[in-house]
Amino acid sequence: MRSALKACAAAFALLAASWPNAARADWRDDIGTFRIGIVAEAGGGNTVPGLALLTDAYTKGLGMKVEFVVARDYAALIEAQASGRIEYAVYSATAYATASRRCGCVEPLVAPVDADGAIGIRSVLVTRDGKVPDLAAMASHRIAMAPSDSIGGSLMPLAGLKADGVELSEDAPYLVHAASAAAAEAMLIDGQADALFGWEKAMADGQPAVLDGQSAVLDDRLAEPAGTVARLEAAGLPKSELQLVWTSGLLRYGPHAVRSDLDPEAKRRLTVFLTNLKSMTPDVYDLLEAAHSGGFAIASSKDYAMAAAIVKLVSGKSGQQ
Repeated sequence: MRSALKACAAAFALLAASWPNAARADWRDDIGTFRIGIVAEAGGGNTVPGLALLTDAYTKGLGMKVEFVVARDYAALIEAQASGRIEYAVYSATAYATASRRCGCVEPLVAPVDADGAIGIRSVLVTRDGKVPDLAAMASHRIAMAPSDSIGGSLMPLAGLKADGVELSEDAPYLVHAASAAAAEAMLIDGQADALFGWEKAMADGQPAVLDGQSAVLDDRLAEPAGTVARLEAAGLPKSELQLVWTSGLLRYGPHAVRSDLDPEAKRRLTVFLTNLKSMTPDVYDLLEAAHSGGFAIASSKDYAMAAAIVKLVSGKSGQQ
């Protein structure tokens, strides 16, 4: 009897030890080839720089065959993930929100961070010399606004103020529509406008990004000030003359998102791989993320509430046309 019990215990231990491996094999076998969708760079055709290195890195991270699918645009990428042709996609913030609205079947894993720790941007209403003291005073002043396709200078103010319970219409008589963000800034500098809608980089704690105590933060990969206030300072306006009347919610940088029905072990492996990518293989990180050099941090769907509000706003405008 004792020998039989020992034999049963040994067999059970061996079987139990094999369960995790069997589970890990199952999801890989079910998927077969893990497909990652990415949008080609403008003018890049159907190629992605360093594709062989990227494929090898993901293959090692997941321990299975990986294939990149290059989409012509975000609409094609969204359709591919919604239909299940790809498991993973690299999105802009609004593209992710559109995909989520399209099928409700995607979730973000990580999003990039800037070298200074910024995780996204906020829209701001900037005035000079306190001319516009609060939002209620906008109607009696000239407010410069960037073109309608500007994220920080137009879409975020329209969506963000609505979320804050303040109605702002694009055709409001006090809005002065500029030909560009730079033209809107020039209006404030020249006195043609009393305030303007712009943007600032934001940290995870909601504070504006600051480098070495200076407000004129340099863009992560560009040798130019990042944010409207920083640009105005660089143009010669003293910081003491500028005030923020309003600040929107956060628009986080675009995420790497997976289908919600992806096996939890695959999600875990991808998250570990991506959050360690910058420190372990910075050359591969640079291939994957060209705009934000601070690495990847874990993201969640709530981080894209502002992106969802923008998509809802744009969809409503399209429906009226």
